[in-house]
Order: sequence, then C-alpha cells, then structure tokens
Amino acid sequence: MSRSVMWFRTDLRLADHPALRAAVEAGPDGVVPLLVLDDHFWGPGASVRQAYLVQLLHDFSDRIDGLHVVHGSPATEVVRIARAVEATSVHVSADFTPYGADRDEAVERALAEIDIPLVRTGSSYAVSPGRVTKDDGSPYRVFTPFFGAWQAHGWRDPAPAVRDVTWIRPEGRTHRIPEASAPDGVRLPPAGEAAARARWREFLDDDVADYADVRDLAGADRTSRMSVHLKWGTIHPRTLLADLAPLRSDGATAYARELAFREFYADVLHHRPDSAFDYYDARFARMKYDEPADDLEAWKQGRTGYPIVDAGMRQLLVEGWMHNRVRMIVASFLVKDLHLEWQHGAAWFLDRLVDADLASNQHGWQWTAGCGTDASPYFRVFNPTTQGKKFDPDGTYVRRWVPELRDLPADRVHEPWRLDPPPADYPAPLVDHAEERRESLRRYEAIR
Repeated sequence: MSRSVMWFRTDLRLADHPALRAAVEAGPDGVVPLLVLDDHFWGPGASVRQAYLVQLLHDFSDRIDGLHVVHGSPATEVVRIARAVEATSVHVSADFTPYGADRDEAVERALAEIDIPLVRTGSSYAVSPGRVTKDDGSPYRVFTPFFGAWQAHGWRDPAPAVRDVTWIRPEGRTHRIPEASAPDGVRLPPAGEAAARARWREFLDDDVADYADVRDLAGADRTSRMSVHLKWGTIHPRTLLADLAPLRSDGATAYARELAFREFYADVLHHRPDSAFDYYDARFARMKYDEPADDLEAWKQGRTGYPIVDAGMRQLLVEGWMHNRVRMIVASFLVKDLHLEWQHGAAWFLDRLVDADLASNQHGWQWTAGCGTDASPYFRVFNPTTQGKKFDPDGTYVRRWVPELRDLPADRVHEPWRLDPPPADYPAPLVDHAEERRESLRRYEAIR
C-alpha cells in the first residue's frame, strides 16, 4: 500500500498545487487531506481571520467531500495521522515564515523517527524566498533591483489541477471544523477557490487595463481584492502571472509589480525573521515615541477627525480589509502624527485584516514608518488632508464610510472643520498635522 498525507495550510485549492500533485503521485492508494488547527494561530485575537478560515474550511471540505481537520500540535498530530494510515510520505507547500519554518522542521524531525519523509514541493510564491540574490549571494534590500532579478529568474507554468483523487480519512472521520464568528458588523468576503477564480476573472475583464491609473483612487474601488485569496492560497500567484503575461497594458505590468512586492517582503522576512516585530533599521528603536492612550483607540475606531483616515479605519472594521493607498495614509498618521511605534498599528491590522500576511503587513508598516527596507524616507510625512483630496477627490470614499460627512460638498468633505459650524456629530481633528509633522522631524533629527 502506498498512501500519503497532504498537510494543507494556507494552500486550500486543487489547481496549480505542486505539493498536492506530489502527494497524489506518491499515494496511489489514497491521500489523507489533513489540516491541523494549531494553537499558535487558533487562539485569542485574529477573530476576523479565524471566522474567514472556518468559512474557507467548510468550502474546501465540501469540494473534496470531507477535509480531515484535527486540533493540536502539528508535531504530534501529523505524526499520529501518518502512522494511523501507514503513510509512506507527508507532503506540504514550503512555508518561509519564521514560525512556519520552525514548525515544519519540528514535524520533519518527528516524522523521521518513524521513517516517514516530509516532502516540501512548491510554496505560496512564484519565486520562493531565498531564490533571488545578488551576484555575491546576499539578499536584496531594495525593491527595484530585486524586481529585475525576480523577473529574470522567472517561474514555472501553473501546474494542472488534480483530478480523481482517492481521498482517505483516518478513524472514519472527515472533519472537526470549529465554530467561529466574525466580530459584530464585519462582512467577510466570499471564500474558496471558485470565489478566487471568479473575482480574478472579473478583474481581468473589467479593471486590469486601467489598474495603473486607478489603483490609488480609494473611491473608485477598482483594485483586484485578490490579497485575501493569495493570503489563504485559494489561488496561486503563478496563475495570476500566467494570465497577465499575454496582456500588454500598463495595468498588467503594474499588477505584476505588486505581486513582486509581495514576494520581496517575503524574501526580506526570510532573511531577517527578527524584522517581523523589531525594527529592520535599528536606529529607529532609539527614537522617542509616545505611549499609546486614547489616541490609539480613536485611531482604531475611526474617530481622529481626519476624514480619509477615519474612512479607512471604519472600512477595516466593517470589511476586514482596507484600500492599499489608505493603508499607507492611516499608517503614516499613527506613526508620524500620533508618534506611536509602528508595531501598535501592525498588531491591529493583524487582528482585523482578513488578508493579513505577516511579511507584507509588517514590512508595509516599516516602509511607511521609514525604518524598513527600501523605506519611504522618514521625512516623507503624509498629509492626510492633501492625500484625501488627491486620492479621493470627490469624497466618494469618505462619504461611503463616514456617514456624518455624507452631505458635505466635495470642497469640504476632507476639511469639515472649515465649515461654520462644523458637523456636530463628527470629531474635531485629534491633532494639528502641521505641528505634529514638525515634531516628527525633530525626533528624527535626534537619531540621524
């Protein structure tokens, strides 16, 4: 008997899945579709992602007529299941996050004790972290040269979808998917491989050609929203790149560049796992920061008095998602107007974003905070009012998410405090941006 275990993680799909194909080839007598709910991720916090994962597990389980879900330590549970079905191999997509790499090494050691190999095939990236290096073998610290080397490296074509798999379930069970509800008021996006494919096709048909011109316009809402599907692996970036390849639009080029940014940040985290929670540029740890207080809570709840910031934070509370340009604006406000350390904002995003990816989230925050790789200079302080006027010129985005300002004219929707009288039910600005910008620059000068 040749049986295998396919240990799913953030790769819940059947198409373009090299690890699954390897598991099927290694297990002609059956493949166990296993998912381990790990307490490292399945604990307090991150309730939005947990609720989405439950929705996703039900979808995938229905597609394969029973995902085998267990709860516990992977080093214990993967070994137990492999032993129970007398598997000859366990298959995974390689994980390059700090925790994921350590977890997989622990499972590999535990499996080796019973002479079962852990086989890593493929990853969540078109080009896995560590593959693209400078001529001397050192990693890139700046995106633009990484992007060129990434393109030159290239990637394989998408793998064909598996078909007619003989799925087996140990102990006669199919799944033990737990219950998890999203916080009140949160609208989760559609989950699953079919939803990912449908959304991607819609974007290709309607929006990719104009992507370079409209992607920063928050009110237009014409971004792909594929980040959640890439996060959970219901579609592979190689699939997206294959569909983009024959297109000759600036939008397609710009979108491929954004996919490369995701892979750049994964590469950075792979080489510097400490940068997940510490400063990539250690100088910034010496900067003077304020202690979080009511200002942090006002930021979280979208009550800062700056409309574009509040619109973004309220979108996050409702959709578990935020427009990318607005993510930069709200991050700059937290770090450079409120003088709080970037980790406070990054933690809130990890808790509330359904698409929260450790590498992209943490290094996106460090970019805006000026302390990361290829960072936005610290002295580039986003003015929330001018940013709002530039990227939401008619106020569509603000009106959508800040109902108190819905009836304001376009020339005042980003500056409601200029009205006489200002809206009674909307807060006055939490801080004076011009004054806090000067303060941020003073603090930066002290560490230069």
